[in-house]
Amino acid sequence: MLDVREDNEWVAGHAPEAMHVPMGQVPQRLEELSAAFPQGPVHVVCRSGGRSAKVTAYLKQAGWDAVNVEGGMRAWAAAGRPMSAESGAAPQVV
Repeated sequence: MLDVREDNEWVAGHAPEAMHVPMGQVPQRLEELSAAFPQGPVHVVCRSGGRSAKVTAYLKQAGWDAVNVEGGMRAWAAAGRPMSAESGAAPQVV
C-alpha cells in the first residue's frame, strides 16, 4: 500500500506495512516506487480518497496497475483494520 498523505498525517496513524510518499513527491520518486512495488497492483491511500484518486490516475497514465483505496484511512480505521503510529500515542486518522 502506498500512503500519499502528509508527514503529520502519517505520524499520527497509518497502515503498518504501507510505504509513505507524500502526494507532491510521487513524480520524483517513481524509481523508488518501482523497486518497492515490482508487481501490481499498488493500492493508494490518503485520508478520505481524494488525493489518492489523483495519484492513482497519475500512476495509471504512467502505465502502473494502481487502485484507489475507497474511503481512505478513515474507512480503514472505521473497519477496525490495524494501524501504527510513529508518535507512540494511539494511532488516529488526522
